[in-house]
Amino acid sequence: MLLLVSCKEKEIAYTPPLKKDTGDVTKHEPRSYDIDSAYVASFENDSLTSFYRMNDFKTVWNTSKNRQLIIEELLTVDKEGLEPKDYNSYELERQEKSLSSLTEKEIVSYDVQMTLAIQKYLLHQTRGKLNPKELYEDWDLIPNQAKINQLLTDASNGDSLQTIIEKAKPNHIVYKKLKEALVLIDKFPTDTLKKIEVAGKLKVNDTSQSIINIKKRLMYWRDMTPQDSLTNLYDPETEKGIKRFQSRHGLAADGVIGPSTVMALNIPKNVRKEQIIANLERWRWFPKNMGEHYIIINIPDYRLCTVFKNDTTRTHNVIVGTSKRKTPILSSKLSYAVFNPTWTVPPTILKEDIIPATTKNRNYLTKKNITVYDKNGKEVSLTSWNPEKALNYRYVQSPGTYNSLGMVKIMFPNNFTVYLHDTNHREYFDKTNRSLSSGCVRVQNPLELTEYLLDDKKNWSLEKITETLKREKTQNAKIKKEIAIHQLYWTAWSNGNSLQFRPDIYTLDSSLYLKLRD
Repeated sequence: MLLLVSCKEKEIAYTPPLKKDTGDVTKHEPRSYDIDSAYVASFENDSLTSFYRMNDFKTVWNTSKNRQLIIEELLTVDKEGLEPKDYNSYELERQEKSLSSLTEKEIVSYDVQMTLAIQKYLLHQTRGKLNPKELYEDWDLIPNQAKINQLLTDASNGDSLQTIIEKAKPNHIVYKKLKEALVLIDKFPTDTLKKIEVAGKLKVNDTSQSIINIKKRLMYWRDMTPQDSLTNLYDPETEKGIKRFQSRHGLAADGVIGPSTVMALNIPKNVRKEQIIANLERWRWFPKNMGEHYIIINIPDYRLCTVFKNDTTRTHNVIVGTSKRKTPILSSKLSYAVFNPTWTVPPTILKEDIIPATTKNRNYLTKKNITVYDKNGKEVSLTSWNPEKALNYRYVQSPGTYNSLGMVKIMFPNNFTVYLHDTNHREYFDKTNRSLSSGCVRVQNPLELTEYLLDDKKNWSLEKITETLKREKTQNAKIKKEIAIHQLYWTAWSNGNSLQFRPDIYTLDSSLYLKLRD
C-alpha cells in the first residue's frame, strides 16, 4: 500500500507542465528526404556527390535558419566584389518563399541547388573565382585549401554556419580595407565630369581653362571643399587639393599638374570601382595565413613592410621590375643574406643587354667588372670572346660598390631566380615611378633591413656588417628565424575615409575585372 502511494506521488510529480501555444513554428520546415544518388551523379560534380555521400544521400538544409543565412549571404555577395547571379541567389530566394507549396521532388532539387551554391561561394572565397596560374606566367602562389564539405556537414548539424562562411573569407586587413573602399566609392554620385586636357604642366598661380574642370574633379573626390564660384586661376587652395589627390594616388605630391596627375584625374568612378573589385579577387588568391613574422611587398606601391604579430615593424621603399621584366608574385621563406655578393648575369639581361653592348664594345665587360667563363669554368679573355658562343658563357660581376647587386642580397627559394638586394644606383629611390629593375626587388637601406632579419647583435650588428663589407669578400649569413616573404600586387585600398589608388604598372586591373564578369 505504501509502495502504491509512493509510485502514485512520483507519477504526479513528473507530470509535465502545460506549454503555451506559440503556434507551429516548424509547420513549413521540410523533414529530411532521401535523395537518389543517380540524381546527384547527373550533375557530374565530384564535390557535390562527395557531400551527399557524407550525409547518407539525404537532404541537409532542413532548418529555415541555415537556409535563410545562406540566401542572405548569397544575395549580398556584391559586398565582396562578387555577383549574386553567379550563385543562383534569386532562384533560391524564390523557392524559399514558396517552400510550403513545393513537392518532395522539388524540395530535394532545392536542397541540391543550395548545396551547389554555397559550395561554389565558399570555394570562391577560399581561393578566388579565377585561377591566377591560368592567367599569368609569373604567378607562383600555392592555392588556398579548405575542407568545404566537412565544414558544411558539421555546420548543417549545428550553429556554426555563419562562422564557417566568415572564416572562408580573407582575414587580412587590406582585404577589409578594400571592402570599406567598395562601400566608400558607392557613396559618390554618378560621375558626369568632363575630360581634363592640359598642355604641358600647370603650377600654382598659373591660369588655364582646364583649371575649372580640375577644381570640379577635386571637389567630386572630396580633395577640395566645394566652392560657389570657380575661376581659371590655379590658386593655393586648389594646390592643396591637388597635393591631397596626388598623395592618395601614389604620385609625387608636388602640386604640379603634369601628365601623370591629369591621367589619374581623368579616371572615372566606375573604373575605380572596377579596380577595387579586381583587387578583392587578388586578395582571395593571396595566402590566408601569412605567418607570424613576414615581409610583404606591394609591387605597385614600391613598398616593403616587415610584420611581426600583426604589427608593422619596418617599412622600406623598393624598386621593382619593369612592365617587360615584371617582379613575380610569390610566397617563400627567407634563407640567408650574402654580403659582398658576386652577380651572375641572368639569361634575359645577358641576351637583351650584356651581349649587344659587348658586341659593340669589348671593353664594356671590363668597365662593368664582369668576368666571362666557358662551360668548363675557364676564364675567357676579351680577345677570344666569340659573339656566336656568347650565350654559352657564364658572366660574373665581381663584388664591390660598382656591383649591380650592391653590398648585400637576401635569398629565398623561388622558381624565378629573384631575390632582394642593394643597388649601385641608390639615386633611383628618389624617383616616384620605381618600376625600373629586371625583376628582382631593390631595397632602400638594405643593411638596416638585413641587420633586423638576422637579429643577431653579437655576430651581425650594423657595425659587424660594415666590417665584413670592407673586406670585400663574399660571405653568407643564415637567417635563423622563420620569416616568410610575400611579393604581392594590389592597386587599391582605403585608409580611414580616404580612397587609396596606385598606378597599375603592369596593366592587370582592367583585364582581370572583365574576366571576373565574363
